[in-house]
Amino acid sequence: MFADTAAPGAGTNHARPDTDVTLRKPDSEDGAKLHALVKRCKPLDENSLYCNLLQCTHFADTCVAAELDGELVGFVSAYIPPKQQNTLFVWQVAVDEKARGLGLASRMLAELLDRDDSQNVQYIDTTITPDNDASWALFRRFADKRRYRTETFILFDSRIHFSGAHKDEHLLRIGPFNRTQVNDALNH
Repeated sequence: MFADTAAPGAGTNHARPDTDVTLRKPDSEDGAKLHALVKRCKPLDENSLYCNLLQCTHFADTCVAAELDGELVGFVSAYIPPKQQNTLFVWQVAVDEKARGLGLASRMLAELLDRDDSQNVQYIDTTITPDNDASWALFRRFADKRRYRTETFILFDSRIHFSGAHKDEHLLRIGPFNRTQVNDALNH
């Protein structure tokens, strides 16, 4: 799921396109910063600080931290499921208000695909609620730009899996693609 901190139509200060944002693997010192970032990025589900710390350590190879002037302004939480070694599951994408307008979410996704840790990845999977227009737009734009196929279906049903306490989560699958396609797309 993708979120940025500004409500649609809000008078926000967008970052300049030439702003220097550093993309890197997270580390243990990013756990509390990630927790605070996700809290600012509604409608993302907040996880425990401990969960965020694990994302920044155990899953660092498949997560991206984005820094602007030494501050965490973006993060992609992702992992490769143990039984799907060819799939990168993107859990959350968060972009702070001060980093809007930079295409940061797409840049972070591309960074993940470009890593050696993703060399066997042929699909990107993510789940999105039906009303999260920002997420749908981000992932469809990412796939369209690279000419990757997409397919969607309900993965977690509101009634069956969430006892009605959460909206349906639709799985969006991007791919298949191969390393040559990824490298060509990243270089264009």
